Amino acid sequence: MLVRCYGKTGPLVLVLHGGPAAVGDVAPLAEGLSASFRAVEPWQRGSGSVPLTVARHVADLHELISERYDGTPPALVGHSWGAMLALCYAAEHPSKTGPIVLVGCGTFDRATRRRMEITMKQRMDDGLRDRLSRMSADIADPAHQFMMRFKLTRHLFDFDAIDPYPDNDELEPFDLQAHQQTWNDMARLQDAGTYPRAFAAIDSPVLMLHGRYDPHPGAMIRDSLLPHIPLLEYHELECCGHKPWIEKCAHDEFFSVVSRWLKRNTS
Repeated sequence: MLVRCYGKTGPLVLVLHGGPAAVGDVAPLAEGLSASFRAVEPWQRGSGSVPLTVARHVADLHELISERYDGTPPALVGHSWGAMLALCYAAEHPSKTGPIVLVGCGTFDRATRRRMEITMKQRMDDGLRDRLSRMSADIADPAHQFMMRFKLTRHLFDFDAIDPYPDNDELEPFDLQAHQQTWNDMARLQDAGTYPRAFAAIDSPVLMLHGRYDPHPGAMIRDSLLPHIPLLEYHELECCGHKPWIEKCAHDEFFSVVSRWLKRNTS
């Protein structure tokens, strides 16, 4: 597991990327926390000979935390899928988990995912719909097809990004197998009722930060978690999409809220 570190003083905070398999995606988030915290950004395990599971990612995270454990459980800040992983880890190892921040948390039921799909379709114009419908015929490689679909639709997740995406930017190769294996296992566990029911074991304070413009429906995701995490705090960011740290209007408020909350709960 590749690990990148930011900051030399303050409480330990693990920053977990989304995707699954979106390695390196939360580097700006970890760097933004480094003024007050020792932020650690682990790149989650990629695909290999053995299929990836949620349990495998939890075990990897536990190994990393055990290596760096100094007597105080580290805080976990997870984005999207990384927020889901943070909750899964905390449910399995509550005594080794500090405060948890969920940023743009992913979905835990089919109805919420359906609401997200509807929102995404409503934001598309006819030109984009046409390009997406021709994708499978134009691109044979599934991984390349996935990344092109992501490139064409990523702006739908943002309200007003600080640095808009250039038309000719090159995307890094994507581990589609790791993404699919991990998400399929999470969906299986949800269908079986394991998640979010297991989150009742979590002892840590939990803050959920969600952009109002994020196609992931924040209020619905919050409501799916509250029966299992009754002390969950919810903060909605105006004029903000899926990644608050790239938003013009929400950037400063986001880092202010996260830093103040983490300092209060790690002191």
